[in-house]
Amino acid sequence: GINDGLVSNFSLVMGFAGAEAKPEYILLAGCAGLLAGSFSMAAGEYVSVRAQRELFEQQIAMEKQELEMSPKEEEEELALIYQAKGISESDARMMARRIIENPRTAIDTLAREELGLDPSQLGSPWAAAGSSFGAFIVGAIVPVLPYLFAVGTTAWVTSGLLSCLALFGVGALISIFTARGPLVSGLRMLGIGLFASFITYGVGWLLGVSVAG
Repeated sequence: GINDGLVSNFSLVMGFAGAEAKPEYILLAGCAGLLAGSFSMAAGEYVSVRAQRELFEQQIAMEKQELEMSPKEEEEELALIYQAKGISESDARMMARRIIENPRTAIDTLAREELGLDPSQLGSPWAAAGSSFGAFIVGAIVPVLPYLFAVGTTAWVTSGLLSCLALFGVGALISIFTARGPLVSGLRMLGIGLFASFITYGVGWLLGVSVAG
């Protein structure tokens, strides 16, 4: 979310800067992009997680229905799963039988073993939406901040420098999860952001020249 907000708003601000728009217009565009993008990210994440949760809940409900209709078949399936994990046949059947005897435990175990789901952790749509909303704002506000305190070339250069530092920082942080070096990840993210901003700056410049002509 931070990366999306940073790249998209940095590109948007650079596009308006390329068109030589007035600072107040650039600020307006940046704020509009920040709000539009954050709400879009939040809505998309909410719908995605909500649909995923409903799918998981449906699968669990179907598993519960199958347990009520054919408990012996479910017991056999569970025993086979345990055998596949290396438990002896007799122990696997005994474990499966004891689990199936308790409906609540049976549903929880079948969801975990057959579906690979944890019924208590299906994901919260609101939490996902809120985190995406906040993360996008954190990234998108970086290119806009200089235009709150400066104008002209000073604001443009400061916005670019802050955005480049933020892009490199986000890329470097990603290396924690990808096992790549922070320098490589940081430079890669910086390159992606600069590439996008150069394109929008060029488009803004061309449109600005066209309108001025």
